[in-house]
Amino acid sequence: MDLRNQRIVILGGTSGIGLATAHLLAEAGANIIIAGRSLEKVTRALATLKGSVTGEVVNATSREETRNFFDRIGTFDHLVLTLASNVGAGEFRTLDFDMLRQGFETKFWPQLIAAQASLDFLRKDGSLTIVSAITAHTAFAGASGFAAVNGALEAIIPTLALELQPLRVNAVAPGGVATPFWGDFPEEMREAFFAQSAAITPAKRIGRPEDVAQVIAMLISNTFMTSTIIDCDGGARIRSSW
Repeated sequence: MDLRNQRIVILGGTSGIGLATAHLLAEAGANIIIAGRSLEKVTRALATLKGSVTGEVVNATSREETRNFFDRIGTFDHLVLTLASNVGAGEFRTLDFDMLRQGFETKFWPQLIAAQASLDFLRKDGSLTIVSAITAHTAFAGASGFAAVNGALEAIIPTLALELQPLRVNAVAPGGVATPFWGDFPEEMREAFFAQSAAITPAKRIGRPEDVAQVIAMLISNTFMTSTIIDCDGGARIRSSW
C-alpha cells in the first residue's frame, strides 16, 4: 500500500477506529488530517501520531462549520467518515424515540453533511469511505435503533457510488470492537460483554480498531472497489446464538 503524497481526511479521527486508521495511513506515507469536535481530543490524538499529520476542530452536525472546514483545508484525495454514536439502544417496545433521533443527529446526518460538503474539494476519482455497523443488516435484540441509523447509511452507498462516479464510495460495517463507543458502560459490564462476545463469535475474540482500519486502508488503495459494504465482525453475522 503506497499512499505517499496523498491527502486523507478522517472525520472522527481522534479516537477508536478513526485514530487507528490515521496511524495506519500515516505509516503508509499519506498526509493525514484528523478532525473532531473537541480540541482536547484532537491535541491528545496528534500527540500519539507520527508522520505528516495535522488536526482540525469541526462540529460536523453544522453544515456551515463543516463547509468552512473543507474551505480551510482545500483539495484532498480521500475522505473517511468514522463519526459514531452510542445512543439508540433498547428494546423496541420501550425505545426512546427522542434518544433515537439523537442517534441520527450525531451519526447519520453528520456523515451526509460531511460527504456533501466535501465534494468540491475531494478528488474526483478519489474515495469516500463510511463506517456503519453490522447492526444495519444483522439482527441483535435491543439494537433496532442502531439498525435504523446504520441501515439508513448503508442504503445510500450504491446510489452515491453511481451518482458520484468515478469517485469510489464504500462502507465498512464493524461488529463488536473495543473502542470508546463502549465508554459509557460500567467497566464490569463492558468487560463481561466483551468476554461473552468473544466466546460466541467465530473469531473467538473482540475486535480491535486496527482490524477495521486495515479494511478502510484496503478500500482507499484498491481502485477497483466501489459500492461495497464489507463486514468486519469476526463472523458475528453467522453466529448461532447471541
